[in-house]
Amino acid sequence: MKKNIIDSKEVPQICAICSFGTQLPDGSGILCRKVGIRMPDSTCKKFEYDPLKRVPRRAPAMQEFTEEDFSL
Repeated sequence: MKKNIIDSKEVPQICAICSFGTQLPDGSGILCRKVGIRMPDSTCKKFEYDPLKRVPRRAPAMQEFTEEDFSL
């Protein structure tokens, strides 16, 4: 069975990725429909994960190989 990212402990419960939050135009805070104006890294008990707001980690850089790596 695949591990579900929504139920994962790796997802931080912050207002920036909550489905109730909308980022303010100046980028300094989050406007929450349940609580009001919050800081992007704050948390509350109304948190509901929105996977479309999460910014994925960058892919690791590709490793450079030489011909010696493939010779026997």
